Amino acid sequence: MTPTAFRPAYTVQTEHTVLRCWSPSEAGLALRAIEANLEHLRPWMEWAKRYPMTVAQQAGQLRRMRGLFDLGQDFAYGVFNRDGSEVLGGTGLHPRVGEGALEIGYWISASHTGRGLATEVAGALTRVAFEVEGVRRVEIHCDPRNVRSAAVARRLGFVHEGTLRQRLVAPDGVLRDMMIWTLLADAYPTSRAAANPIEAFDVLGQKLL
Repeated sequence: MTPTAFRPAYTVQTEHTVLRCWSPSEAGLALRAIEANLEHLRPWMEWAKRYPMTVAQQAGQLRRMRGLFDLGQDFAYGVFNRDGSEVLGGTGLHPRVGEGALEIGYWISASHTGRGLATEVAGALTRVAFEVEGVRRVEIHCDPRNVRSAAVARRLGFVHEGTLRQRLVAPDGVLRDMMIWTLLADAYPTSRAAANPIEAFDVLGQKLL
């Protein structure tokens, strides 16, 4: 990482995807992907209950996300195919888990599950968290019933620290349990996440990784 690089990583290229800081101009692409996956998302994602919405409303959501990203307060990315023509999902690095730590969230379109993309995407942001942001800890949280999400954390070398009872508010308002998966900086170098081939770039296109 160069001393003058603007952090965080605004673009991350993986083997099959491009993770990019959302732009309001991508509202149409984002809305099509989300609304095509509402049945897939609603059991797990509280924010999915806000849909359907208009393109203008979606642009407003993305504008707020971009603002938080630019201010260094929260980092939400769109997951695109390599040519940027299709939204495959969404992901993010969230500093809501304490100082020196980031939480990774992710979802992949139902039509693209089963190909390892969630593992690829979460692994990429794990590298960004440790190697660009220099955190001490990365966490993944999920409902115990979301076996696909838990499997991603396990594959990448995260450790199941425990399950907190009645900590997640589900879209239907019911309190659900929450699994906490953690990867620490000293265990990161030998994890599968560290071997994930990526390239990361700052807002000026300077290479960070």
